[in-house]
Amino acid sequence: MNKNLKIKKTLSIALAFVLLVLSFDNFAFADKADKQPPTAPANLHMTYANETSVTLKWDASTDNVGVNAYSIYKDGTYFASTLNCTYTVENLTPGTEYEFYIKAKDVKRNLSKPSNVITVTLSKDYAPDLPTESTKKIVGYYAAWSAYSGFTPNKLDASKLTHINYAFANIGSDFKLVMGYPDKDPANFKMLQDLKIINPDLKILISVGGWTWSGKFSDAAATETSRSAFASGCVEFITKYGLDGVDLDWEYPVGGGLAENSRRPEDKQNFTLLLKKIREKMDEQGLKDNKHYLLTIAGGASNYYIGNTEPGIFHEYVDYATLMTYDIHGTWDSYTDFNAPLYNNTDASLQYKWSVDSSVNAWINAGFPKEKLVAGVPFYGYLYETSSTGNNGLYQTFSTGKSLSYSSIEANYINKAGFVRYFHEQSMVPWLYNGKIFISYDDAASMSLKANYINTKGLGGAAVWELSQDPNKVLLNSLYESLNN
Repeated sequence: MNKNLKIKKTLSIALAFVLLVLSFDNFAFADKADKQPPTAPANLHMTYANETSVTLKWDASTDNVGVNAYSIYKDGTYFASTLNCTYTVENLTPGTEYEFYIKAKDVKRNLSKPSNVITVTLSKDYAPDLPTESTKKIVGYYAAWSAYSGFTPNKLDASKLTHINYAFANIGSDFKLVMGYPDKDPANFKMLQDLKIINPDLKILISVGGWTWSGKFSDAAATETSRSAFASGCVEFITKYGLDGVDLDWEYPVGGGLAENSRRPEDKQNFTLLLKKIREKMDEQGLKDNKHYLLTIAGGASNYYIGNTEPGIFHEYVDYATLMTYDIHGTWDSYTDFNAPLYNNTDASLQYKWSVDSSVNAWINAGFPKEKLVAGVPFYGYLYETSSTGNNGLYQTFSTGKSLSYSSIEANYINKAGFVRYFHEQSMVPWLYNGKIFISYDDAASMSLKANYINTKGLGGAAVWELSQDPNKVLLNSLYESLNN
């Protein structure tokens, strides 16, 4: 009995010793982890500056126990701390050279290695052209091919536009931007610049890609080298032609668009990285030119587009996003329906329900700031030749269909014999029908309702596709007056 007790006692002591060793090892491992410093902040760069201050920005560090501050160093000496990945250094002396770098600090007070060092010398006459947000944006797409039919840029009403997106530039084999219509573009650019005499605050952007020329976007976004080439090409193009920014119209990352377009699953992340690289290149040029260059996108209105991109991340790099809240239904469908319904309706129909409001809410829920959302509005409609006469032509099968400009609808169908205007009280859009021809479109009344929605929702403004389709400015005038009331 005594012998067994001795054995048990010996085993207990041995087990306790093993547990003590294991506990010490775990403590040592935890202590080692706690002493592991954060990774160094990366990509330190300037975003804005004036003659006495500079705003710095950098990529976040990673850490085992949690970064809780970033330390800013000026000329090798600790200067300030912040919880964010951006900081504005003030009270600087014009003409003096400064060096800045950043270190990350975790909750255990471990400091990372320094970020890259940047050198700043602020000019005495530095005065950046910062964007103003005092009024709602009215972005008008001008299609280069409109010039062939005589609707040249000098026919635009610059007093009612804040931005003009010139559509489109193409992407070359070297991922640089090239003119889409070299026989028209130089003259069009000159006429667009002349519009600034009428409206000095007007911003003119080059829109890149579109439905036809999105084939190379995926390849341009695929690597750091190709992204850098594309971003540098954007800066070269806008500075060469005196433009104010770039609008990316990639149709579409990951999937969709023309069958021959390049595409890959990695487009989702690469699109964000491409925007980030363009933003960096533009900010570098902006500091040289004392100007803020605009970076915008035309984004898809569907959940499919949102799922294939990162709106909750890439909003940091863009000034605003235009939602293509049109072509929600069209002649590719099986039944007649609304081109751009403002709201979903409760009608029984065989097609999906989607609307401007659905798209806006989906983008906001995905983390995109509502004040950076610009809702797209169509200056065109769709004509269908219906196969049956039920429901005043709505939700009916059809034999043929085509797109129509608002000016054509106004001249040939509105208030013409046999055509009756109907209005959907839920979707808040009109249609025309004469027993055979169904036309989905927007008129001055529905355009005003969309403008009121933009104001009530707190969005950034409206974007028009496209200006040549309303040469008499019926829709533009309604949009302008309603947005600014």
